[in-house]
Amino acid sequence: MFAKIVEISLGAILINNFIFSQFLGCCPFLGCSNKVDTATGMGLAVVFVMGLASAICWVIYTYILVPLNLAFLNTLAFILVIAALVQFVEMFLKKSVPSLYSALGIYLPLITTNCAVLGVVLLNVQNKYNFIESVVYGITGGIGFMLAIVLFASVRERTEFSDYPECFNGFAICLVSAALVALAFMGFSGMKIM
Repeated sequence: MFAKIVEISLGAILINNFIFSQFLGCCPFLGCSNKVDTATGMGLAVVFVMGLASAICWVIYTYILVPLNLAFLNTLAFILVIAALVQFVEMFLKKSVPSLYSALGIYLPLITTNCAVLGVVLLNVQNKYNFIESVVYGITGGIGFMLAIVLFASVRERTEFSDYPECFNGFAICLVSAALVALAFMGFSGMKIM
């Protein structure tokens, strides 16, 4: 069991990273990675939502949808759960950390439609993970997302003071930087775990 948990964790964080390997969740990745602080806040919100969504969606799928032969409604049910969780996170941040709430802007409610969050709960069903494996995959998938967005934010902060050709000004240098960081993560793709 422990070996399976380690395999799921390392796979979600490094080998099959949602951003760099599966290309899920690129909208908030590119939109909220201007500053490391904002990226960290977005990453923590995604970790929370992915972990909790994995737990709740597993319970709903296993104990409600499958016994009632409604498994075909899993995507709809999962989107509703994710939307409710994001509303909870949004209310919490608005009340507790208003500066982070305003820094995340429109990207915070967009976690609801973040394909990485929906992807993790659908992959839990597809891979037939049990409850613990689902929660571990959700949390470590979120940690992988946070690692990617924070690393990319630090690269973007450095490019502000870098000297590069003028034709790369703006979004072009952002895409080139994202490609280079993704290329670095591809080094983990051949890694065998245990």
